[in-house]
Amino acid sequence: MRLDKFLSETGNGTRSEVKKLISSCGVSVNGKICRDPSAKISEETDDVRIGAAPVRYARYEYFMLNKPQGVISATRDGGNGKEVCATDLIRDKIRKDLFPAGRLDKDTEGLLLITNDGGLAHRLLSPKKHVDKTYYVELDAGMEHDAAERLMAGVDIGDEKPTLPCGIRMLTDSSCLITIREGRYHQIKRMFQTEGRTVTYLKRLTMGPLRLDEKLEPGDYRRLTPEEIKTLESFDSDKK
Repeated sequence: MRLDKFLSETGNGTRSEVKKLISSCGVSVNGKICRDPSAKISEETDDVRIGAAPVRYARYEYFMLNKPQGVISATRDGGNGKEVCATDLIRDKIRKDLFPAGRLDKDTEGLLLITNDGGLAHRLLSPKKHVDKTYYVELDAGMEHDAAERLMAGVDIGDEKPTLPCGIRMLTDSSCLITIREGRYHQIKRMFQTEGRTVTYLKRLTMGPLRLDEKLEPGDYRRLTPEEIKTLESFDSDKK
């Protein structure tokens, strides 16, 4: 990999900014100052430093975030500078190209995978894959005893076709766990609206084989374990 590309990918500036840094003798490779932005380095084995500080590298990063309410599932807020983005909460990231794998509404809490692995994200998010996602739901009032059966069979929420069958486990008459295999706009809220109920609280607990760590408070995050990464990499929803 080119030295300037390596430094840029590790969040040390744009390509033009790191070229200036390199030309100013601020970068060393294996103990020797390097002034050539196009110099080839091994990101895995070479010791690259800015001044005395070593530059960390990771090809891919994977974070589990318990997204709090009020945070948008995006990498930037559209330029107004007023919104907090999910990637803003990841403070010790190495990569600058992280993004949320999927989205949660601004007022929805829970599991959000933050990564830069586009291939993995595609496998989890492709509409053709129908990856299970489980949510905890609270409603503004209790539902009729047969309402869950109607929702599980699939309902018309105003789209071209009804929702796919889903799983619901009622916890009380006004709270439940729901597992859907789609990701339509405001899908869960619109589903319960067909029964005259408003979702007052929504939290995602699982996404495919990944389960939210109960120790994570809203706004907290951690890196995925090697076992979790391996499970995601080998996950195939078609073979569940």
